[in-house]
Amino acid sequence: MTAHLPTLSDIINAHSRIRPFIHRTPVLTSGSINEILGAEFFFKCENFQKVGAFKFRGATNSVLSLTPEELARGVGTHSSGNHAAALALAARNAGVPAYIVMPRTAPEIKKIAVGGYGGIITFCEPTLEARETTMAKVQQETGCTFIHSFNQFEIIAGQGTAALELLEDCPDLDTIMAPVGGGGLLSGTAIAAKSIKPDITVWAGEPANADDAFRSVQSGSIQPAVPPNTIADGLLTSLGPLTFEVIRHRVDRILLCPEPTITEAMRLIWERMKIIIEPSSAVPLGALMANPDDGWKGKKIGIILSGGNCQLKLM
Repeated sequence: MTAHLPTLSDIINAHSRIRPFIHRTPVLTSGSINEILGAEFFFKCENFQKVGAFKFRGATNSVLSLTPEELARGVGTHSSGNHAAALALAARNAGVPAYIVMPRTAPEIKKIAVGGYGGIITFCEPTLEARETTMAKVQQETGCTFIHSFNQFEIIAGQGTAALELLEDCPDLDTIMAPVGGGGLLSGTAIAAKSIKPDITVWAGEPANADDAFRSVQSGSIQPAVPPNTIADGLLTSLGPLTFEVIRHRVDRILLCPEPTITEAMRLIWERMKIIIEPSSAVPLGALMANPDDGWKGKKIGIILSGGNCQLKLM
């Protein structure tokens, strides 16, 4: 670990900073899921967070960490959904504009959310190059501060506050899990969990059809995402340098989940817990279901349900 990465102290400070603005989300359990799968699960329900996703934690921490001069020029990002909505609301709370570059193929529910929170949207083609070049033009025109969706110190520290709360509520967990896309949530989770409880195991769930984080850890270097084809639209991004550094040192395992099992896990939570989660949230539980012989049976497992912004007409 190096100086440019957050520590537990940074996560605790972030929690103090954002506490007046976020929901302290509940931890829910399900006796039927425990019985069906043979372990004791504790679900940290970030689907109940403002904007319907954990992303509001990191976005709020990032906005509140800016100088007055930076704030006055507004903030900007490129995002397909949850981070865009989170930054738009965090900026609105601070009374500053949020300039959001979104791919035209982003889920309609997330376009509506970003606009509803006051985000000033510019649409682009659904490629990383288009997102980055469009964002550069917006920055040149507005002078806004770019807030990365995952590969940023303040974002990682903010996302780590979910695990901080989970371990305050459930200190005797054997394992803590989060989904992994760009790795902001997983990185913050790993830093918080390993600092608070060094013997805890940190696992991640990743779609088998978008397995670049798994391949990156296996190879020892960041692997580009092969064009992904997964229902888990929040997990399409490759790792960044900061998140890769945390994950390779502090995450014990990344388990892959095939597409049918993502849907199966999502429906299991819908039906047994009566709460709505989006597909990305179901990936950690689905990854366990797809790997039943990996030593998790009988354990106490905390899972961060990352969001609930599900486009129900697609189901």
